[in-house]
Amino acid sequence: MENQSVKTKTKSNGITIKTLKNGIKSGLNTTWTLAKIIVTVYFIITFVKYTPLLDWIAIKCAPLMKIFGLPGEAAIALVLGNVINLYAAIGAIASLSLTAKQSTIIAVMLSFSHSLFMESAVAKKTGISVVLVLLIRFSLAIISGILLNLIL
Repeated sequence: MENQSVKTKTKSNGITIKTLKNGIKSGLNTTWTLAKIIVTVYFIITFVKYTPLLDWIAIKCAPLMKIFGLPGEAAIALVLGNVINLYAAIGAIASLSLTAKQSTIIAVMLSFSHSLFMESAVAKKTGISVVLVLLIRFSLAIISGILLNLIL
């Protein structure tokens, strides 16, 4: 009888050793997946910083990025975040020397506009207008970037 009540308590709490092991395994797998993306992008962007390519991108993108108070190099993080995912953008951002203000601006912009291909496919499946979703997300990212640059 005593043994049975112990099992019941474990089940009523919802946590068993198996659940804990599965949670740890799942967490480690997710960490590994994200680390592969973030670390890879970080090293690629760090390497590119020492080539003429990053300077060229920075010069070409500087006028547009200036509107948001960001350096031209930040365009890489915005493109990666919008085309690939937030984790690729995080890897790029980590390799750049951004101020707290710049980091805040780019983070907020990416919170509105990220993973556009994948999320557009989801929007289409749900019947929402993809064009409308993209317009709203880009508009919010641009407006928030401009406003934060002005008020921070």
